[in-house]
Amino acid sequence: MTGPLSRRNFLVAALAVPLTAAAAPALAVDQHDQFAPAATKYAVPPAVLAAISYGQTRWEDHEGAPSTSLGYGPMHLIDGAAVRAQRDAARGESAPGALDTLGQAAALTGIDKQRLRTDPASNIAGGAAVLADAQRSLGHPTGTGTDPATWYAAIAATCGFTSAATQLGFADDVVADLRKGVSKQAAGAKLQLAPSKVGDVTAQRAPLAARADAARRTLAAAAVDAPTGLAVDDVPAPYEQLSGGGYGNHDLARRPASPSITHIVIHDMEGYYASSLKLVQDPTYVAWNYSVRSSDGRIAQHLQAKDIGWHAGNWYFNMHSIGIEHEGFAVAGPKWFSEAMYRTSAKLVAYLATKYGVPLDRAHIIGHDQVPATTTSGIAGMHWDPGPFWDWEHYFELLGKPLTTGTTTTAPVIGDVVRILPGFAGNGQVLTGCDTNNPPLCVTNGPQPGANFVALHKLASDSSPLVDDIGAHPDGSASTTNPSDVSARAAAGTDWVVAAVDGDWTAIWYLDQLAWFKNPKAKPTARVVTGGRKARPKTGPIKLYGRAYPEASAYPSSVTAQPISAYSYVWGVGQEYAVVDERVPTDYYKSGGFDLNAPGTHIDVVGTTKYYLVNFGHRLMYVKAADVVVS
Repeated sequence: MTGPLSRRNFLVAALAVPLTAAAAPALAVDQHDQFAPAATKYAVPPAVLAAISYGQTRWEDHEGAPSTSLGYGPMHLIDGAAVRAQRDAARGESAPGALDTLGQAAALTGIDKQRLRTDPASNIAGGAAVLADAQRSLGHPTGTGTDPATWYAAIAATCGFTSAATQLGFADDVVADLRKGVSKQAAGAKLQLAPSKVGDVTAQRAPLAARADAARRTLAAAAVDAPTGLAVDDVPAPYEQLSGGGYGNHDLARRPASPSITHIVIHDMEGYYASSLKLVQDPTYVAWNYSVRSSDGRIAQHLQAKDIGWHAGNWYFNMHSIGIEHEGFAVAGPKWFSEAMYRTSAKLVAYLATKYGVPLDRAHIIGHDQVPATTTSGIAGMHWDPGPFWDWEHYFELLGKPLTTGTTTTAPVIGDVVRILPGFAGNGQVLTGCDTNNPPLCVTNGPQPGANFVALHKLASDSSPLVDDIGAHPDGSASTTNPSDVSARAAAGTDWVVAAVDGDWTAIWYLDQLAWFKNPKAKPTARVVTGGRKARPKTGPIKLYGRAYPEASAYPSSVTAQPISAYSYVWGVGQEYAVVDERVPTDYYKSGGFDLNAPGTHIDVVGTTKYYLVNFGHRLMYVKAADVVVS
């Protein structure tokens, strides 16, 4: 193929050198690699250029559409003039200062801005020109064969982020990616940037690190709970008494001593960062632990982990979880879920999971859409964020615990525990009726470019109806392909038990029925879990629950016993479901009012009834251990 590349072919053909195909020789230069020509023209190491692009956009150009921070193309060239123009726009945010890398690229290359926005090759050339210009301005050598370490300061200066901490984090990530190599599955090919030899970056890193450390010292007294080096602001949620005897917007506790912390819940704001920060500082609203900004991954902390935010819509999950809100809209997907956001969020979550003993798996690092309702009547109204476009597989790679861990590519047979792993890019799933007020990746009809689930059908056929969910559709209506309807979806990283196999289709037990999903042998969407745990009823059909509350006899006289409310769902005889936690805390935390130390208040009632956590539908549920046999 000759001539300019279409955006459709950009990933496969344009990222060839220094990229290689994983199971094949290096992709040929004549397949229109666009990093090498730009690198040669502007005297930049091609691996550095490719690593910067990966860190900014994961080699995506989003078909010329801007990111939330008005960055364009695979190099994420920021339209600084437009950013300044929108500072006082209706979103109500004083936008962080931004470099005008798009304007710089236009001036340095002579390419007009529109072409830089929409043509990947021009965008890469613009990025190379801006980087080389910064390198020369800093007095450092240029050249395709120069040590990537000598480009550290230029990488930080041109990344588009404005604080020392975020610039430092980006440059550190680029160097780490260069040293270890990175890869991505896209359009049927695995694209890979091979590891590069990178020298010592200490000399160029030190001045930036010093500025970042100075900024962090101003937050030291605020007891920010985050890993060293992460840009986190202290924006505390108010704990105030309200008129009428109430209080807001969270509860005081002594976690992880009581109650324990077992989950981290990933939310999206369905709104903007600045607006959400205003809400979390309203004592009459609700609070969560952290917020993450889309444009640069900046984080704000609102609650200490010891206290309980009102974020999950299920008090039991509030008791045991840390809630993290991410700027954006679920149906807008990749436009808002930026690589900067994924990376800083993952660093925070990895730190919190280690500190508080939360397992790094999809049963404990969960979406708000996996939180169960407390009772049957609440199922239909539960939240569904972060939605179908949050890339769980990439997120867990960033967490350092890929979801492929502990799995094999063995063909599944009846009784196997399998993990849903369809990949994200290219996993087209039908989603309809998207919110057109926030133009998303999600289209009004036809398959999507990428999604984080597989659809579940009643029969082994694409034309078969989706499986039913009597909790989400109590009126008997059918499950839909609306983005908010999670009724018939098995999400990436979740585990299930195989009930049947028919050619390229696999059936799992799901909501008391057989649920079929396409699982081609040539390109499987699920992998067998080595040593996966599963359970079946001991006798007749059994009940499921949305919380693991104690038995009535466990409550002291000062605490009203909470009902153990079973769902309308039934787990039928002979069906098996994956057990994802056998160490479930059985408790109920009574906050008891405003004063943490008031006698008879803030009591964690602990029971002896044992529960297991299972994947039963799209949402997690609990089952009494006495009702099942685990194998």
